[in-house]
Amino acid sequence: MWVTATLTAGCALLTACGSTQHSDAPAKKPGPVTVAKAHARVPVPRGDGSKVADDFNGDGHRDLVLNDLVKQQSHADDAGIGIVYGTKGGLRPGARQLLSPAKQAAATKGRLPAVFDAEESCDLDKDGFTDLVVSTDPPYDGQGQPPVPLQVLFGSPGGLTGKAVKLSVPARARAGNDWPDQPVCGDFDGDGANDLVLHASTSQLSYLRGPFTRKGAPRAAGQPLTAPGNVPTGPAADVNRDGYDDLLVREGGDASPSSVVYGGANGPARTGFALPAGADVAFGRFGKGERALDAAIGSQGETSLRYDLAGPRTAARGSLDVPGTVLDTGDFDGDGFDELVSSGSRLRVFRGRTGGLSASAASAVITVKPPATGTTRVLAVADLTGDGRADLAVRTYRGETKDTVAVYPGRKNGVVAAEPQVTFSTAEFL
Repeated sequence: MWVTATLTAGCALLTACGSTQHSDAPAKKPGPVTVAKAHARVPVPRGDGSKVADDFNGDGHRDLVLNDLVKQQSHADDAGIGIVYGTKGGLRPGARQLLSPAKQAAATKGRLPAVFDAEESCDLDKDGFTDLVVSTDPPYDGQGQPPVPLQVLFGSPGGLTGKAVKLSVPARARAGNDWPDQPVCGDFDGDGANDLVLHASTSQLSYLRGPFTRKGAPRAAGQPLTAPGNVPTGPAADVNRDGYDDLLVREGGDASPSSVVYGGANGPARTGFALPAGADVAFGRFGKGERALDAAIGSQGETSLRYDLAGPRTAARGSLDVPGTVLDTGDFDGDGFDELVSSGSRLRVFRGRTGGLSASAASAVITVKPPATGTTRVLAVADLTGDGRADLAVRTYRGETKDTVAVYPGRKNGVVAAEPQVTFSTAEFL
């Protein structure tokens, strides 16, 4: 799942469970946007660079990345990656871009990839424009080390406009015959430049130090790092608040144990603590009084929270009975505490407060009404409107040819708006 969460620091006490309905008046449920009602195309705004995350055109406004675009016909080929560019006040669906392997991908042995999926985003070359790391399917005969499947699209004043380049992974940073994949961005060595961590082999990670050249080469790369698992997982976060981004590494599989690996001057090289098995892990500051970020772990229909992750105490302090195990965090109401978003069978927001997450107090749990009938998943928890509060972008699937994307702005009172600010369909990209 393509998700980027707003992460801050701290934590607090978890209390009892329950639920309340959103306090705002019920809004009319918006229907899916058909291609006939597609937003009129407008030029992508031009920027001159920024420090905003996911800002591919550098205009100071966050953009949204979309994989698995719906198709005009069932069983059609994957169209590619969609980008909706942000403007003042939020996303503008008319300022959209389709990234396809035919136009943007780099060929390998004269063959363009069929797979073209967004994997990670950050400013790799320190030019003020976010870059996009894409996964492809280069030809491979199964002999020896496979080629690197990752390519980089560099941001620019006009967005992601150029051809991708292949990510360079030096031979000394590889191990075994596994695919070098599962990229995670972060400043793991604290030098102000974004680095990349990749899966290398069993319990080994490739660590590529940034900044990167426009040819996709890292500033430096050493021998693979020993890791407590096989799957590096983003987004990176400074869990123990020491100035270095830290990395979550899963053992493998959809519901496996995981560990936090601390960043430092030598990168993510020191295992900090282990977390129990869970379908998802999200970090955030849910309350007051702790030194480090809290970890929420989605497992078997409930979410456990662990506290004081910078110190020796890592026992769970409580749990919430939630209807899903896919988790995200962000500060929707701007009070300095993160909310916990749980999606699955239902979409709920658990409010962060001084005393921590709670489901017992009034307005402690917000049930978000999906924008349409279907399976709803969170796309992003991020400040898409530029007001300093996180917003909630969700996508409701209604089959291979229909979907609805909706953005619910964060609110000082009420946590998230009851009605979407904007809706559109990924079919508009085609």
